Amino acid sequence: MPRAVTLIRSASLSDVAEYAYAATAPAEARLIFLAGACPLEDDGSTAAVGDYAGQAAKVVENLRTALADAGASLQDVISTRVLVASTRQEDLVTAWEVVRAAFGDHDVPSTLMGVTVLGYNNQLVEVEAVAAVLDA
Repeated sequence: MPRAVTLIRSASLSDVAEYAYAATAPAEARLIFLAGACPLEDDGSTAAVGDYAGQAAKVVENLRTALADAGASLQDVISTRVLVASTRQEDLVTAWEVVRAAFGDHDVPSTLMGVTVLGYNNQLVEVEAVAAVLDA
């Protein structure tokens, strides 16, 4: 099935970033705006309390589920925003590495942010995403 997302790399910007600097989708693409994926278990409890990598993994799992329910996959994501409740750069990097690994070669434009607090008890990581698909 053809993909709607085209990643754009810039030869004018640093190649240090582990993501494309921009992405596009054609006018006929259906956009999917996802709420922030949270590290919640089916019973509503927070997974992997105190563990940035563990919560990032649960967030990716829940993101995959939300995408599938909308008829998409990680390969259809056009951008992400990764929120990490910490002032320590190493905590942000820990969460980022898990999220980045899940996307593999599909290195979508992303923003990584340290925030003061997230919405659920003991929540450390959240990922917001936008996807684009071409419906058959």
